Amino acid sequence: MVATETTDQSNDRSSVRLLPLSRDPFPAPTDRDMLPSERRLFVRTHRTAVFGYGRRLDGPAMSVVYYIPAENDDLLVATMAGRAKAKAVSRNGRVSICVLDETWPFSYLQVYCDATVDDDGETLVDVMMAVAERMSGEPLDPSLRPMVAAVAKDEERVLLRCRPYATFVTPPRHLHRNDQEEALTHWLSAAMPWDALDSPAKP
Repeated sequence: MVATETTDQSNDRSSVRLLPLSRDPFPAPTDRDMLPSERRLFVRTHRTAVFGYGRRLDGPAMSVVYYIPAENDDLLVATMAGRAKAKAVSRNGRVSICVLDETWPFSYLQVYCDATVDDDGETLVDVMMAVAERMSGEPLDPSLRPMVAAVAKDEERVLLRCRPYATFVTPPRHLHRNDQEEALTHWLSAAMPWDALDSPAKP
């Protein structure tokens, strides 16, 4: 897929590009925590997530979405304006995106984001076309762009622009057989700033 220029509403960012579909998603290490750079790579190379947001009366709501990462690390989600996700973001922009692994042992990485509802129609269509590629594994023919734009208009779709500020991850563990000698040890983890630097290796 050809990287697509988009225009952001914030003053600190001008044009950004959507990242293409990764054919080689970053695998989570099973024996240690992910480095900050690996956490970002995990998010950039996967495609599905559980989108979580607060509800007025009940516990957090969650729904599975395809997300599109941009070069500036925004995570973009297309949804209908009438759906609860868009209404929740308008009410409170703090959301969680739990990125799902595509390999076994299963892993996940949670991203905490500040989200806004974006009315950039061209970027919305870019994202919808990129989602189609992530669903089918093949780029959508550019000639279909008018059709996608018509769907976006008919369904009153909007763009959720999610800016990551922290991540949380726990290394996956897996029982390969009941008599394996390796102990099923686990680790504690903690939230880490999105732009944290990798710690220098200890001698």
